Amino acid sequence: MAEEVKTEEKKEETQKILPTILKVILGIAFLVLAVYLLWTRQWWRDTWLVIKGCVGPFLILAALITFAIARE
Repeated sequence: MAEEVKTEEKKEETQKILPTILKVILGIAFLVLAVYLLWTRQWWRDTWLVIKGCVGPFLILAALITFAIARE
């Protein structure tokens, strides 16, 4: 009886490992593709423009969160 429980636990662990490995591989593939596109397609200027455009709204959001925390 105890052996059956152990084998079932091992099966569950192996069933959880495969999707995790696939997700990690997919994440690495997306990261490699993004770096490739940024370097070879010269999208640095466009990417930098988006980053600069997001700084203002990010600071406003940070200020609102800070005020909400200070209010408590």
